[in-house]
Amino acid sequence: MDLGMSMPQFHATTILSVRRGDQIAIAGDGQVTMQHVVAKGDAVKVRKLDNIGADGAGVLVGFAGSAADAFALLEKFEVKLKETPANVKKAAIELAKLWRTDRMLRRLESLLAVADKSCSLLISGSGDVIEPSDGVLAIGSGGDYAASAARALVRHTDMPAKEIVQNAMQIAGETCIYTNTHITVLEL
Repeated sequence: MDLGMSMPQFHATTILSVRRGDQIAIAGDGQVTMQHVVAKGDAVKVRKLDNIGADGAGVLVGFAGSAADAFALLEKFEVKLKETPANVKKAAIELAKLWRTDRMLRRLESLLAVADKSCSLLISGSGDVIEPSDGVLAIGSGGDYAASAARALVRHTDMPAKEIVQNAMQIAGETCIYTNTHITVLEL
């Protein structure tokens, strides 16, 4: 029912994943914005799913978009991972197919960034499962800022993946108005 009111637009999320050699790290900022107001500054938008993925080392997941939608998708992704615990690509493809074809799921507005020891992937509701060629994956409002900073650090430093995501997210937080510097970093 339309009462002439519009729901607030949610902005603010920056998720960055960097793969360097056998290191993988993911980071997310803490800012949640509703319209022109920062609603929360310390949200946690990255998770580690233990005892699954390549070698059982775990899977790192970050999400951008509606939090409720992202959690619904994360639950579905976990189910797909349990069906193929050592094959994140297959689980991602199965989630993307389900997301695109299921009447309720296709209305969900979110993106997932997932990574394990073997691959990093972006999963979208339009059926995309994209593996970055350079090991840098970013989503969300400040994703372009974070990815640019990370690529520069990968090319011009010997920093480990964890330090790259931390520094690149700091740069994004200082540049993008929808990103803050309350950063959560996870690694495998």
